Amino acid sequence: MHRDGPSQLSRPRSAVEAAAMPETSGTGAASRAARPLWLVLGLVFVGLGLVGALLPLMPTTVFLILAVGCFARSSPRLEAWLLNHARFGPTLRAWRANGAIGRRAKALACGGMALGYLLFWFAVRPSLMIALVVGAAMAACAAFVLSRPAPR
Repeated sequence: MHRDGPSQLSRPRSAVEAAAMPETSGTGAASRAARPLWLVLGLVFVGLGLVGALLPLMPTTVFLILAVGCFARSSPRLEAWLLNHARFGPTLRAWRANGAIGRRAKALACGGMALGYLLFWFAVRPSLMIALVVGAAMAACAAFVLSRPAPR
């Protein structure tokens, strides 16, 4: 049986999520000492996510995924707040559960990357080698986004 509560979602399930979020069950002094650092880092990522929500070429969801991972190590209350957020919660829960990205989000992400590349091309006028390297990096990012499953 699948539950949608934050307690069920506090453990990563996909290989991508497991690599990004190692087990947090440690109760040693080192993990307790690191909690404030994870909390501050999570708050920074939330701030960057909010900036990304206002600026069209800066990502939002990536920073919020990172924030949830930081809050999983520092503040279950803030982790639950993000996972249950009306606007961002469904996307964050889909990523955590299956590494899933919705079709609309995929289209917006790839469109944003293409627009960003065009702005880079016209504003910087890079050499052919730099244009190819940046284009290859953006194409790799787009391929990753497109390779993710759609939410159930």
